Amino acid sequence: MDLGAVGGFLVVFGIVGGFELFDRTSFATMALASRHRALPTWGGAASAFVGSSAIAVSVGAALVALLGPGRIGLVRVAAGSALIAYALWLAYRGPDLSAAEPASARTAFLAAFATVFALEMGDTTMIIEILFVANWGWMIVFAAGALALIAVAAWATWLGRRLGARVEPRRLHRIVVGVLLVVGALTIAYGLAPAAFAFL
Repeated sequence: MDLGAVGGFLVVFGIVGGFELFDRTSFATMALASRHRALPTWGGAASAFVGSSAIAVSVGAALVALLGPGRIGLVRVAAGSALIAYALWLAYRGPDLSAAEPASARTAFLAAFATVFALEMGDTTMIIEILFVANWGWMIVFAAGALALIAVAAWATWLGRRLGARVEPRRLHRIVVGVLLVVGALTIAYGLAPAAFAFL
């Protein structure tokens, strides 16, 4: 592995992990961990993250082959617009205040897997992984992204077990909506003016 591959790995790991720390999926994992067993919750979330990373790099490789690197900005603009639309829909819908309690480890695993997998489809970190395939290739992006997301799942599960039950759901909801709006706007800006984000 040359220096470029190592650098790409570190960039993908840091950005994907950093975005996911403040993502709605991380909050959902915390909420699940606050009500369910920690290990199966982490296992379900981590498995879903690995699956979504595999889908992201596959889609990214297909898009690069189809559009070419010069037109990937169109995908960024569409993705940012989708994030903003989703944030507005979440703001309109309001927070989910339900609190179901699965009884078994298997149910906790499946609940975490289904929740995280559904939330990751089209999510910021998935879009980032799709876009990074054009820069560093599917193998580096998959390895770095999956490892970053597994680590975030562990962190969110640990934090959820300790703090999740005390965090006011409406406050978390407002934070998630705000973060999605900002990330959506930045994704559109990145698509329209990639030179301004040369560090990526």
